[in-house]
Amino acid sequence: MRLAISFAALFLSVALLQLSSGGVGPLDALSGLAFNFSTAQVGLLGSAHFVGFFIGCWWAPRLLGSVGHSRAFAAFTALGAIGMLGHTLSQNPYVWALLRVASGMTIAGCYTIIEGWLQAKVTNETRGRAMGIYRVVDLGASLGAQLMIGVLAGLPTYMAYNILTLLCCASLLPLTLTTLKQPEIPQNPRMRPALAWSRSPLAAAAVVIAGLTASSFRMVGPIYGQEIGLSAVDIGYFLAAFVAGGALAQYPAGWLADRFDRRVVLIAFSAVSLIGCALTVYSAGLGRAAVMSASALFGFLTFPIYSVAAAHAHDFAKSDERVELSAALLFYYAVGAISAPYLTSVLIATYGPPALFTFIAAGHLGLVIFGLIRMRVRDTNPDRTAYVYAPRTSPFIGRLLRRARERR
Repeated sequence: MRLAISFAALFLSVALLQLSSGGVGPLDALSGLAFNFSTAQVGLLGSAHFVGFFIGCWWAPRLLGSVGHSRAFAAFTALGAIGMLGHTLSQNPYVWALLRVASGMTIAGCYTIIEGWLQAKVTNETRGRAMGIYRVVDLGASLGAQLMIGVLAGLPTYMAYNILTLLCCASLLPLTLTTLKQPEIPQNPRMRPALAWSRSPLAAAAVVIAGLTASSFRMVGPIYGQEIGLSAVDIGYFLAAFVAGGALAQYPAGWLADRFDRRVVLIAFSAVSLIGCALTVYSAGLGRAAVMSASALFGFLTFPIYSVAAAHAHDFAKSDERVELSAALLFYYAVGAISAPYLTSVLIATYGPPALFTFIAAGHLGLVIFGLIRMRVRDTNPDRTAYVYAPRTSPFIGRLLRRARERR
């Protein structure tokens, strides 16, 4: 409890930030469709978000080194508020896409600062508990953001975006008003994508597919939901079920990844994801409960892939490479996340709603084949790191997880 109180300002900022940013994507999709945006234009908004996320991952450590934690956090929060409030001034999809770049930069920037702050303040004794609370807060707020969609979609557009903007601005208050002393500026991790590929081509490919899957579902899922007849409230539950299923998967995924060949676990999750895709499409005609259950199952099967892949990559890394390897994996995740929303939206417009899960299934089938090929090329490392749930938030997450990976 004392630990939670000491970091209360940071955790409250995370919760408010996630509530605001987590609601923008689904609200953009539903509002864009109401304004007669094409499905391709709605998908472009999702891709623009991850372009901003990628820029933010690169820029945030540099800005942090120049102006410090509080000022950098204020700058990125201001970008987020501008991006959200700007939606009320135009109904042009390309203007909205530029605004979504700003919101994506906000997510990457703010998480970089918060995780850099946490890394500087935790000790070896408190690291595990601090990360546990952090994950609960982050996933809980993400779940809450999806559940807000039904309420926000029923409000006038300007009011819905004003609410998200207020939450974004509110996230600025706890961190900037905290009495905790600002930490020293952390060293900026280099972005070396080749490091991840050299340590494990399978892990690099897997995080691309993880990015493709998560961004397609969360950014284009509202289009799919509307196409199969879900209401705005139901779409919120549909997305929330995906997050809840992914959260529930972390313990069994970790248990499997620590006891069996991680390549087999990774391939197995990807293989059963094909079944999850098929069941999600099939459930569309079976009623609301079946759709929600299929969404939760889909999250359960696909969410752990990033963490299992990251654990496998770290099995082949040296201790002093872990931070840069985490940043490199985040790069590959962004590659998949940037390309997928626009592509899947075009496919839905051309072939109908099932095309979303056909595209995701094709990615996982490719990963299964590539994984089987890699198993013939190289043996796994018997000296393995500990499995940990790896959030896809900032380049600094590697520092927070470094000691957890190295414990036995």
